[in-house]
Amino acid sequence: MRKLTLIILMLACFILVLNAQSSFQSKTINWLETNHISPEGIVLIISALPIIELRGSIPVGMFLFHFSWYKAAWLSIVGNMIPIPLVMILWSSFITALRKTGTGRKMTDWLFTRTKRKGKLIEKYKAAGLAIFVGIPLPGTGAWTGAFAAEIFGLRFWKSLFYIFLGVLMAAAAVTLLCEMGVIVLG
Repeated sequence: MRKLTLIILMLACFILVLNAQSSFQSKTINWLETNHISPEGIVLIISALPIIELRGSIPVGMFLFHFSWYKAAWLSIVGNMIPIPLVMILWSSFITALRKTGTGRKMTDWLFTRTKRKGKLIEKYKAAGLAIFVGIPLPGTGAWTGAFAAEIFGLRFWKSLFYIFLGVLMAAAAVTLLCEMGVIVLG
């Protein structure tokens, strides 16, 4: 029963992230504000969400809530890292449970093949490649994807967590700089 609940929760998360990032981000902010979550809490929560992560939370903190760049970046880094250890721990159990069905096996085989093909940087440079992959603030990269890739490439937990953290720092620096330069603005 636990495995089924976990599968349903993970599928619900994947369905949620299929929405456009800005629409999802906007709806999330509105919902959090109506439930009286502080601006700091909103930035933490947004940065913890897959797909959006700190690419969305830093601009929200800086432009919507008028935080200083360092407050927006710090909150976003903390929020982005909060779910990652849990994701790394649960990912293996989720994949094992999913592979017990025919459709689940096909889906995970496709995901593993795609990740191995797209993860040449990680495959070649291992942990350092993981940091660079996470640190590139583009769609399809980030701490969540890095956690999945670390599992797929068989990297050790603590080492992966450290390099994912380094990647999150690099991504935060890049996004903050782009916001400061006016390249990224909240639309």
